[in-house]
Amino acid sequence: MLRIGLRKNVFISGIFNRGFTSETVSKLDGKVALITGAASGIGKATAAKFISNGAKVVIADIQRQLGRDTAAELGPNATFIPCDVTKESDVSDAVDFTISTHDKLDIMYNNAGIACNTPPSIVDLDLAVFDRVMDINVRGVMAGIKHASRVMIPRRTGCILCTGSITGIMAGLAQHTYTVSKSTVIAIVSSAAAELCQYGIRINCISPFAIPTPMVMNEMNQIYSGLNDARLREIVYNAGALHGANCEPEDIANAAVYLASDDAKYISGHNLVVDGGFTRFKSLGFPAPDQVA
Repeated sequence: MLRIGLRKNVFISGIFNRGFTSETVSKLDGKVALITGAASGIGKATAAKFISNGAKVVIADIQRQLGRDTAAELGPNATFIPCDVTKESDVSDAVDFTISTHDKLDIMYNNAGIACNTPPSIVDLDLAVFDRVMDINVRGVMAGIKHASRVMIPRRTGCILCTGSITGIMAGLAQHTYTVSKSTVIAIVSSAAAELCQYGIRINCISPFAIPTPMVMNEMNQIYSGLNDARLREIVYNAGALHGANCEPEDIANAAVYLASDDAKYISGHNLVVDGGFTRFKSLGFPAPDQVA
């Protein structure tokens, strides 16, 4: 018995020493993905994670040089196409480019979006800024869903993802314009799921907590001028509720891999909130009994 146990332990040890861990599993092997806003931040992290899981990725972004640099950095399984999601023709062209390059589109991730730098009061709302944010954050997402569906419906398969935000499910965390844009994205996903399920196409949303991506850091620099990046990241991290962990782009990328993989084959119309529990509770802040006179 002792000898058998020893041999078993040696065998198990050998497996782990050879690197057969969960990280080596390619959950998206052979899949083709198109990700908007993938030159940096969440999009770039997701592109890298998709590729490490066996996918080929088309990076679509309005930032041409950064997009090319990102594709080069991620290697031969990444290609770049310029894309302004406010132009439906650009979104359509990105989908067609993906099909012409890889013969199919398995995963469409509508991730492109912008922050909203407007006064906090509804009285001071700049409707021109409102239109611009909605054009990118909402209309751009709708265009992505439309054209991904165009090529996925005939194949009767596919996965569509969209980036929402905790600001879309809890009011008061951002300016009205951004909150409205992200709550609309969540609603779009629900609406589209009702139709696309009959074609075997899944569509889901991912709503992250605040992450110090370039977009967020740029906004933080405008709010807290004079603070260095390390201090700004600290402010973002300290706003979280889950002690001992911070929300990073890789956390959203991991969620995207899960939703795009067969592990989530029966999940559609869902908004996966990645916020460490932040939106699940509020504390009344009552004083402890021994602190009350």
